[in-house]
Amino acid sequence: MQKWEGYQNGINIGGWLSQCVHTKEYYNSFITEEDFKKIKEMCICGMPIDHIRLPVDYNVVQKRDGTFKEDGFIYIIKAAEWCNRYGLNMVLDLHKTAGYSFDEAENEHGFFENQDYQEMFYKLWEEFARVFGDNKGIAFELLNEVAEKEYCRKWNETALQCIERIRQITDSTPLIIGGYWNNSVKAVKDLPVFMDENIIYNIHCYEPYIFTHQGAEWINGMPGDFRCSIKETLKELRHKCEETTPALLADFDGVWDSGSYAGMDYFVHVLKEAADVASSRNKLLYCGEYGVIQNAKQEERKLWIEEINKAFGYYGIGRALWTYKGMFYEL
Repeated sequence: MQKWEGYQNGINIGGWLSQCVHTKEYYNSFITEEDFKKIKEMCICGMPIDHIRLPVDYNVVQKRDGTFKEDGFIYIIKAAEWCNRYGLNMVLDLHKTAGYSFDEAENEHGFFENQDYQEMFYKLWEEFARVFGDNKGIAFELLNEVAEKEYCRKWNETALQCIERIRQITDSTPLIIGGYWNNSVKAVKDLPVFMDENIIYNIHCYEPYIFTHQGAEWINGMPGDFRCSIKETLKELRHKCEETTPALLADFDGVWDSGSYAGMDYFVHVLKEAADVASSRNKLLYCGEYGVIQNAKQEERKLWIEEINKAFGYYGIGRALWTYKGMFYEL
């Protein structure tokens, strides 16, 4: 499979312009130019960082009536300038749009049924295209993590419409699109083929969730004090998953009785279908998020990151670690 040059090894800047306190005081203090300089000096698994993924909520730059907040765009423009200054590329990720968020606590509903919300979405991306479309170091990620499979058809239709409108303004900006189940590797097959050669398929990979989200109380059924080890066998982890979070059992499909561990071979297995689909359609594949919650032991977080990166390297998949600062996943 082809490699997406310039987007092979990245890190998310989550919690700055998304999933945050939306005040100027917060925007101005949480991330500064010094953070971009520091990121440029960092390595993940021995590889220098070549890009950042920047999650942005619509309400940073767009009012509920659809009009734009010019002072909100300034922060994204600054991020782009800092990326350019320190030799980094950037993924501009719309993490929340009017009427939809992957996080139910955001209380955004109705996007897939409401044409007004969809029009706000299209117009926001048209504005992003006008402001950033000439920047060769920026890619656009249309929407973070569509959750429900039932929205697959509607999301595909919406994405196609959005692409058409963006392409009226910029014809070469890479556009990143993921599927349902929060950009699951298993949803890639149900994405459209897309005739546009600058479409990149997107996945998120936190498998096995019982390890990477241990103690995460936003996971249904997960006790806050639950802990497990990456050094437990897949069979042992699956058994714990049955007891605590059976909704996550799909992480063990094909390996449920394995006496091995969640190492490189496991991740090669997890990523195979998505990689095969992307390769057969001549599409690049990108993993916009992967990481381990800070509840896990530090040495085990490091081991998981090393092993999944071996599998990314095996397939040539570009990726961005979640996340640089805060958000329970700080590097």
